Amino acid sequence: MTFDPTCYGPAVAAILGDGSRLADLGPGTPNEAMRPKLAALTGLPPACMAGLWLYHDFLDESHSISQNIHSPNGSFWHAIMHRREPDPSNSKYWWVRVGAHPVLQQLVEQAPALRYKYTNPFDFVDFCEEIRGSGSGDEKLASRVQLLEWQLLFAHCFRGTAA
Repeated sequence: MTFDPTCYGPAVAAILGDGSRLADLGPGTPNEAMRPKLAALTGLPPACMAGLWLYHDFLDESHSISQNIHSPNGSFWHAIMHRREPDPSNSKYWWVRVGAHPVLQQLVEQAPALRYKYTNPFDFVDFCEEIRGSGSGDEKLASRVQLLEWQLLFAHCFRGTAA
């Protein structure tokens, strides 16, 4: 998959840059320079907004949005946010609520190109827990898989009109 932030319009493209930011597996540090742009953004589905806040490490803002989206997409963003928090058991709770989401199948199909065999989100939560903060090649790999996950989910949410 080639991720092109420009297909989401100029306001979103300005927030995403080239769309290749590797976020920490943990909470990271909010990118305060993006707060005004994120706060001013309107007209996107709530699921997209949850993703954009998460992209720049605003876990609290993303959480506030995703916990009020009562759909598989909202549960998906919620699960990612808790994985990064890190709160693995809460993340796994939300993965159960996600169910058979089409993005999970896309991860199974596309993650091998990154040299990772994605089997299910529960195993990925465990992998992230095991290597977070290690500075290892596996941590870098998990960050790339996490970015792919973000890109696929954001594209899915953007294409839809509902949360």
